[in-house]
Amino acid sequence: MPGQNPHGAGSAVSGGHDDSGTLGSAIQGGRLSWRARAGLLASSALAWPLAGAVAHAETAAVATAGLSISTVEVMQLAVFVGVTGAALLSAIVLIRERARTSAENVELRSRVADVNAALRRSEALLNLRDQRVVVWASENKKPELVGTLPVESGAPEERAAFLAFGRWLMPRSAAALEHAVAGLREKARPFDLVIESQAGAPLEVHGRKSAAHVLVRFVSLSETQRSQARLRIENQRLAADHDTIIGLLEALKMPAWLRDEHGRLKWVNRAYADAVEAESAEAAVRDAKEFLGGQAREAIATQHKSHPVFEQSLSTVIEGDRRVFAVTDVAGGDGSAGLACDTSAIETIRGEYERTVRSHADTLDQLNTAVAIFDTDEKLRFFNQAFQKLWGLDSGFLHSAPDNALLLDRLRSEGKIAEQPEWRRWKEGLLGAYRAVESQEHWWHLPDGKTIRVVANPQPKGGVTWVFENLTEKMDLESRYRTAVRVQGETLDNLAEGVAVFGPDGRLRLSNPAFATLWGLSADAAKPNVHVSTIRDLCDRQAVDSPWPGFVAAITGFDDERRDRHGQSELNNGTVLRYAVIPLPNGQVMMTFVDVTDSVRVERALKDKNEALEKSDQLKNDFVQHVSYELRSPLTNIIGFTELLSVPTTGPLNQKQREYVEHVSSSSSVLLTIVNDILDLATVDAGIMQLDISEVHVDRTIAAAAELVADRLQEHSIRLVVDATAAPKTFHGDETRIRQILYNLLSNAANYAPEASSIRLACRQLADGVEFSVHDDGPGMPPDVLDSVFRRFEPRTNGGRRRGAGLGLSIVKSFVELHGGGVRIETGKDKGTTVICTFPDMPGIRAAAE
Repeated sequence: MPGQNPHGAGSAVSGGHDDSGTLGSAIQGGRLSWRARAGLLASSALAWPLAGAVAHAETAAVATAGLSISTVEVMQLAVFVGVTGAALLSAIVLIRERARTSAENVELRSRVADVNAALRRSEALLNLRDQRVVVWASENKKPELVGTLPVESGAPEERAAFLAFGRWLMPRSAAALEHAVAGLREKARPFDLVIESQAGAPLEVHGRKSAAHVLVRFVSLSETQRSQARLRIENQRLAADHDTIIGLLEALKMPAWLRDEHGRLKWVNRAYADAVEAESAEAAVRDAKEFLGGQAREAIATQHKSHPVFEQSLSTVIEGDRRVFAVTDVAGGDGSAGLACDTSAIETIRGEYERTVRSHADTLDQLNTAVAIFDTDEKLRFFNQAFQKLWGLDSGFLHSAPDNALLLDRLRSEGKIAEQPEWRRWKEGLLGAYRAVESQEHWWHLPDGKTIRVVANPQPKGGVTWVFENLTEKMDLESRYRTAVRVQGETLDNLAEGVAVFGPDGRLRLSNPAFATLWGLSADAAKPNVHVSTIRDLCDRQAVDSPWPGFVAAITGFDDERRDRHGQSELNNGTVLRYAVIPLPNGQVMMTFVDVTDSVRVERALKDKNEALEKSDQLKNDFVQHVSYELRSPLTNIIGFTELLSVPTTGPLNQKQREYVEHVSSSSSVLLTIVNDILDLATVDAGIMQLDISEVHVDRTIAAAAELVADRLQEHSIRLVVDATAAPKTFHGDETRIRQILYNLLSNAANYAPEASSIRLACRQLADGVEFSVHDDGPGMPPDVLDSVFRRFEPRTNGGRRRGAGLGLSIVKSFVELHGGGVRIETGKDKGTTVICTFPDMPGIRAAAE
């Protein structure tokens, strides 16, 4: 056996590494049991030739590349196991033989020496490449370590430390190895792994199980093998990352896709398949169902020619609805990948937000309160018309987004806000609103006499909303109101007439000293909150025929008992009092008492008063006629000159001048109409109005009146419906006045009719005359307004667009009554208003009018 070239094995072993940590070292170091050492020694004679043969086979395999490295290593492991087993058996036999005969001891020692030599050769074979073998002999024994594995300084040399894979392997490698070792020991499942130490060195691990042993071998790789192993590890990582990314894309509710270099689909996720209504993702790829339209795909392809990334919002149809998607498509070397996020809800919310902002801006523009909004950088971002009008700043400056400090300096330089003793400190305190949490309020007294309430309201997301409320008129009204109250109090206290006002609960609200003096009441009896029953008991004793029971009924009774009362009452002391009970609109009742004992004086006073009233009435009529005639001529001149200015031949006008001329013309026309109405009423009152009775053509008169109000109707999209099917062709009357009546009725209806509604003008023949009616769908007239609807100079603004002089219906009533007809109004809540005028058609109407 030694004759089979033992030097070949030795030469194969000579190329190995340092034998520290080898199996021989393990035996010498006592890491193997004595039975194992004896067996290994005994089997050395049998293992030597096999080891030499294996060494030559390995060399030839490597040289010819006929076997892979992994095959040679498996053979080396098999040789090692065989040698170890044979050595154990030989050792047992030798020990038994040594007991039988001492003569054999010499031969045993010789053979032990041969076994040691064989072990050293086996260890050299194991150390031919850096490797370590973990052997589990049985389930109840701890594993043994064989071989050496020169790794980094942190590599363990002890069994327990080496088997703690997590201490010297990467976490992922340690977990994979522990799982593979458990499968090998429990289910005999072999494995081949490439793992990585914490220092980055790759190792090859093989696991096998025989009938009696479990073997796990760790092999250090060469540089080429390490590169290949690193590549395999990197591929494993890329595969794991690929699976993770694919899992993420499958879980997303956003369509995703991959395309090859020709633009054909090669993978889509489930959301893509659902979007294109495919049975599965594979079916969508197989059938080439496209998520985006052809134009969108062409735009993506065009973009990829100049830039690899395409990002744009595109629309497509999903389940019959058009939706907007934010599409991102990235082109690579061998294809492209895309992802689409549904932004339809975002676009809807954005559109709604923009509409809301515009609506708020339009609303703020209609307010009389000035509003300005500044952002977090103190830049002006919004202002309404009232703000521009309040400060008189040009729109160019305001639209340039000036900051708040610059705006304050501009107002100061133009003298529009009051000068402050310490301007910089005052401005810094004002701009402190941008750092405040609560709203701040300031009062500015401007040089032009205005009083402005300034409110700085910090916004949650930064910036400040400034509100400038002009309280000049309000404060003036409050001052005048307080003055009026004081004057009223002083007036009541100094009146000779007794005045007492009772509330709806029957308690005294106020009274003047004359009331207590006339009825002989004490100050406590006539103080506020005294009930009327108490005052009645005291006053009944003073009067011969007391009127106080009627007073109590008027104060505390129902509506039918709350009416004006007038009369006289005689007191026990001979004083005669004239009283008046007047219900007030707020549910209170006012009573006045006048001492009329001196009837002559009272009669004279009444006569004087009557004459004064007559003179006042006459003076009023004279004044109205004089003023009306005097105003008509200059107004006619103004209208004529404004019309002349608007003629192109007079000279060019700019846009602002043209607007001013139009305003002057329209205002002059309105004023002329009012003057004409006043003159007509004054003529009627003076009894000198004469009607020009003739044949009135109904259709022509209606058309003329409709033409006068056409512009107002068109301005508010109101349609005029004329119903003259039952009207006569002609009737007797003053055509000019009837046209004026219809114009006033249509103007009144246009003022109260809702936008885009209709007004109905009807005319029909009656048995004794002609009836005209004008109906609008406005809010109607409440009962309290009907009582005063024909009064002059009492404009009504309940739902109307314009506030006039209150003469329209008065003129209508006067002219209709001049014709011998009558006017009535039919109205109700939410039912509109119908004004009906009737004209008698009698031959004697001319004489009656004259």
